[in-house]
Amino acid sequence: MTAESVPNPTIHCSGVTVQFPTQSGSPQTVLDRLDLTIPTGSVTTLLGPSGCGKSTLLRVIAGLIQPIAGEVSIDQRSLRTDGRKLREMMSFVFQESALLPWRTVLQNVMLPVELRGLGRNKATLEQAYHWLEIVGLSKSDWTKRPNQLSGGMKMRASIARAMTTLPKILLMDEPFAALDDVLRSKLNDLILRIAEEQRCTVVFVTHNISEAIYISDSIAVMSEGKIARKLPIHFDEPRLPKLRSTEPFARTYGNVSDILFQAVS
Repeated sequence: MTAESVPNPTIHCSGVTVQFPTQSGSPQTVLDRLDLTIPTGSVTTLLGPSGCGKSTLLRVIAGLIQPIAGEVSIDQRSLRTDGRKLREMMSFVFQESALLPWRTVLQNVMLPVELRGLGRNKATLEQAYHWLEIVGLSKSDWTKRPNQLSGGMKMRASIARAMTTLPKILLMDEPFAALDDVLRSKLNDLILRIAEEQRCTVVFVTHNISEAIYISDSIAVMSEGKIARKLPIHFDEPRLPKLRSTEPFARTYGNVSDILFQAVS
């Protein structure tokens, strides 16, 4: 699942601090001098309770939130000074599918291509078709509008839309939180397939321990705006659904649970 190591990390967060205003007038520190390195081609999960800063960190990496201190760099290029070009390497999948209701599935998937001025042509259409097939949406679904889709189908379309530009970095903010366990498991397998085939770097936010263990090369446990612990995740057998019922998985689950509990207590 992990691409070959490279001399420099894809993503490096150094001393990142983010504060939000409050009604009292005193700023709330959401990220506090946070340091994190995310290697090229890895799947790294940000795991922690609600309010620990996971989604904020993801948005800082995406360039959607500017820190008041610290820096994010990608391949040693500063997001602060070279953000526009670096953001072209990224795609973001939100917790809600964020599909435009007046567009069909295919039209929604084509949107990032259109926004980059590439237009609708044979090559871009074939790319959209490819990703719609990869995520498991049949041709009969491509002409449907979002209100005709189930929650799982909407999320599949959202992932296809994110991948049409072939991002080098895929950022995902609890995309499966509202889905049932069976569908979540299937989409976890989809993320593993995308990471393996595209060799892209995935940063995934969740508060689900089992999900984090299953898809990750490493887990960054967050607490109070900091990385409390980063731990590698490795299994000798392939990442297939049956892995979840094995003793090594259960042992890893217990270890991660203990670390998470210690971090928040």
